[in-house]
Amino acid sequence: MKRILAALLIIISFSAYTQEPIPQTYCNPLDIDYTYMVYNSSRNISYRSGADPAVIEFRGEYYMFVTRSFGYWHSTDLVNWQFIKPAQWFFEGSNAPTAFNYKDSVIYFAGDPAGYGSILYTDDPKSGKWTPTASITNNIQDSELFIDDDGRTWLYWGSSNVHPIRVKELNKDDRFLETGVQKELINLVEEEHGWERFGENNFHPTLKEGYMEGASMTKHDGKYYLQYAAPGTQFNVYGDGVYIGETPLGPFTYMKNNPMSFKPGGFTNGAGHGVTVKQTNGQYWHFATMALASNSHWERRLCMFPTYFDDEGLMHSDTHYGDYPRFAPSHPTKAGQHNGWMLLSYKGKTTVSSSQMQIRKSTSTDDDYDITEMPLEKNSEGKITSEVLTDESPKSYWVAEANDHKQWVEIEMLNPGKIYAVQLNYHDHETGIYTRTDGLRHRFTIEVSEDGGTWETVVDRSNSWKDSPNAYIVLNQPVEAKFVRYKNIEVPGPNLAMSEIRVFGLGAGEKPAQVKGFNVNRESDRRNATFSWNPVKSAQGYNIRWGIAPDKLYHSWLVYDDNELLMRNLDKNTTYYFTIEAFNENGISEKTEIIEIE
Repeated sequence: MKRILAALLIIISFSAYTQEPIPQTYCNPLDIDYTYMVYNSSRNISYRSGADPAVIEFRGEYYMFVTRSFGYWHSTDLVNWQFIKPAQWFFEGSNAPTAFNYKDSVIYFAGDPAGYGSILYTDDPKSGKWTPTASITNNIQDSELFIDDDGRTWLYWGSSNVHPIRVKELNKDDRFLETGVQKELINLVEEEHGWERFGENNFHPTLKEGYMEGASMTKHDGKYYLQYAAPGTQFNVYGDGVYIGETPLGPFTYMKNNPMSFKPGGFTNGAGHGVTVKQTNGQYWHFATMALASNSHWERRLCMFPTYFDDEGLMHSDTHYGDYPRFAPSHPTKAGQHNGWMLLSYKGKTTVSSSQMQIRKSTSTDDDYDITEMPLEKNSEGKITSEVLTDESPKSYWVAEANDHKQWVEIEMLNPGKIYAVQLNYHDHETGIYTRTDGLRHRFTIEVSEDGGTWETVVDRSNSWKDSPNAYIVLNQPVEAKFVRYKNIEVPGPNLAMSEIRVFGLGAGEKPAQVKGFNVNRESDRRNATFSWNPVKSAQGYNIRWGIAPDKLYHSWLVYDDNELLMRNLDKNTTYYFTIEAFNENGISEKTEIIEIE
């Protein structure tokens, strides 16, 4: 008997020893229970959205306020967020909210959708109880409340393609009444800054003025970093720039490595109208808005990127592979960086249980949509096929005939791999929901198989009460598989609808070779540059990195399939440095030699 027990202990110990440690990760867009919007409800357009985040640290924990969400979220780790329904709030939710933690004793908040109203405050945000001030402060839409170390209080605001970002002083000790100090600060200069130009890929055939909005202030090392968003929230090039000043009133100087937060390529685009918050360990994080823009141009999601100040005091965010899994803020040395898991499911052969419709949609240059309805097609086995669920586009989507346990999606990946995580991106198709609604839930299971015949359940949310429109699920242990199957039970709305199923892990093959023939041509309009390179065998796509110095390649643009790109986002009088790398499900190639372009 003793020998049997000893043998069991050895087996158990060996099993525990062979368990692979899985780091905590997160993936953009953030996995929270986004609220259905009230605006556009008169047109019967139903969709979730999350935009214009204001995130603060308060007594060692974090609170996130989001446009028109009828409440806010609380987190202890910046990854897992729980919604708090306040006792009193603005009638249509907060719009482009602002919040400030004053000396770890009280939170001040503003964001009335009407553009005026009281500033609220609380010393117990978990309770949901807030008290309004008695004063009315005008022009607080798209505002930023900033209280300096000396107690002087400033309100920055502006959302216009004509008017600048402005600031006015408030008296926090007298109901936040205006003191009379007011100043115009900064405006867009599209003639110099290509990334500020309006439109998808910074091009629009008629409207030439981009929007400047979403002011935010970060004080670091005695300097004032005034952040602003441009050129429009619905576009892939929506980003945040910075002007640096010596005082809250300026004068402010344009930061030479702008934009500081920028994500124009990949699955979900945009990284603008955000806020920068300092973690309790001193690490900065930039929360920002991503454009989903399928049901409406104002359909948006949230993202989070680690943010730094370099040796010159230049502020920048790490958005490289920005919608792939990233180390959580708890990681001791690589918090927020891409953790190396690659996309296994891209262009996987997909079959579905039923199909009411399949739509491929993209934002066109005239501020509307290019829409294609895909014909119903079946494979040789008579199963309905789909190309929109593995195409790396959040705007394309599939709608099933029903919302029940008979609906499923099966993906045969192009190559087998070790699966670590899955991201499920649901689509809102005529859900008929128009506000914050209790009791919404996503119930499902996920199975995997090596041969398409024998299946193993690796995720079971059949009894879940979690509402996860962008569910990101990390497996307890990685599994080797070539097939992944999603089996539906229940989601919000009358039909199961999805835009993308993304499977992350590592393939068993070789990384792509280094890119050859990388050429950069800066055009006569120096805000533009064209790029071309030789296709690399087995590459899924390419990642162009650039910046103002060889050791400051802070920007990147991820491209699938193509071997050319036109950028219209450069600053006219800046010298840039470029490199490119190829990637596939097995990893990332070596970068090319850096090219200097004056």
